[in-house]
Amino acid sequence: MQTQLPFYSESVQLFNPHVGVFRQNDLVYYMHNGSPLFCHKTNDRNSYRYITANLVEIHLCSPSEIARVFGVSSRSIQLNAKALRDNGPGWFFNREETRGKCYKFTEESFQEAQKLLDEGKTKSEIGRRLGVSESAVGYHIKHGKLKKNPLAQVLR
Repeated sequence: MQTQLPFYSESVQLFNPHVGVFRQNDLVYYMHNGSPLFCHKTNDRNSYRYITANLVEIHLCSPSEIARVFGVSSRSIQLNAKALRDNGPGWFFNREETRGKCYKFTEESFQEAQKLLDEGKTKSEIGRRLGVSESAVGYHIKHGKLKKNPLAQVLR
């Protein structure tokens, strides 16, 4: 087998002398010795996580090399590589998105909280009863997920 010399255009940012990345239109291409290895859409976070984890797992790049080019923490790349090792590639694409979602407030607890608010209970009483903080109840009131009953305030 003949050794291939890497040839990269100026737009390629190199992770190391053999692997680089560049963006063209709305696609991100990962290159190895001048040949395309992977690509994904610019806004496809799951593919980005899978591909960078894969580069680490097949020992083409180190987490710190990827972190330096993308401006992310090396730890996040390491965690993605661990997730690939432990769970396989399907985990990146078939998991339920839980970031930004409240895990203590279920649909049933929202209904219970609304019932308690309608009865005139305070945020701290509701929080104690549901096992959440008073500030969590206040947050959902402020953002409209829970509605205070104005009559409950007057009747109290």
